Amino acid sequence: MTNGSELGIFLKARRAAVRPEEVGLPTGTSVRRTPGLRREEVAILAGVSVDYYTRLERGKETNPSPAVVDALARILRLSPDEHQHLRDLGEIAARPARKTEQRQSRTRTVRQGPMILMEQLRPNPVYIVSRTNDVLAANPAGLALFPGLAGWPAGQRNITRYLFLSPMAKQLYPEWEKLVPTSVAYLRARAGADPDDPDLVRLIGELVVKSPEFARLWERYEVRNVSGGTKLFDHPDVGPMALDYEAMELANTGGQRMIAYYTLPGTADRDAVTLLDMIGSGLLAAGVDGLQQFVQPADGQLVETGDGTGVAGEHEG
Repeated sequence: MTNGSELGIFLKARRAAVRPEEVGLPTGTSVRRTPGLRREEVAILAGVSVDYYTRLERGKETNPSPAVVDALARILRLSPDEHQHLRDLGEIAARPARKTEQRQSRTRTVRQGPMILMEQLRPNPVYIVSRTNDVLAANPAGLALFPGLAGWPAGQRNITRYLFLSPMAKQLYPEWEKLVPTSVAYLRARAGADPDDPDLVRLIGELVVKSPEFARLWERYEVRNVSGGTKLFDHPDVGPMALDYEAMELANTGGQRMIAYYTLPGTADRDAVTLLDMIGSGLLAAGVDGLQQFVQPADGQLVETGDGTGVAGEHEG
């Protein structure tokens, strides 16, 4: 996929999501062959020629001016995240394709600092994921938060894959229907930044084939970046929980994020995550292949984890 075609795919998807009456156009009496606005309607409203806009959608024009980008964002009723995504796509389309060497800077090794933070936040669930939501590291409650995930092969242990393919996901998340569009919108944002990223291409290809719901949401091309909020859980081992969380990107890692849930002492939610911490401690003691974890012996020095991945020093990544 070329960067120019990614720009066109985004414009076409968002054009299909806007009704004529939403931008002040008459609905008319004739039946439209496709949903949303026509190309010529977008072009006129944005103040560009129909030919120019058509070339944008077809990936033949890859350098729209800031004024054109802003006009299209207004006509297509883009959210702030989607508006920024459109700007990014325009900039990326004007640059040469990303080289493989540039992607290799995305480390999968978690630095010592985040590992210590995960330990200090116990019993609250905390885990660290790659830019494609692969689970790289977790504290005990962070691992136990997802029933059955510890038993998945290391290369398959991915939060988005769990949401759509695990038979436990819909039970775990009472508001699953509200949650999954945000998850897909996050991946869409990552794909726009680097549509040819092989890890992302493989994950999306798998989910489009195996999950009709993912495929439907993917085609909507919504873009969203979420940095925090509240999630409801109905965990089979500890019962209902309403957990607040923060999602924090880790600097100089190529997109690693720490997802940290937090609870107040003396609450039912704190009691629930404390039990999760105990359950997860048992899972980690039994060994979880490929998962980086905090290990501290009596002398206070960090050591390699049992699976041999090790805990990285701050100079790595």
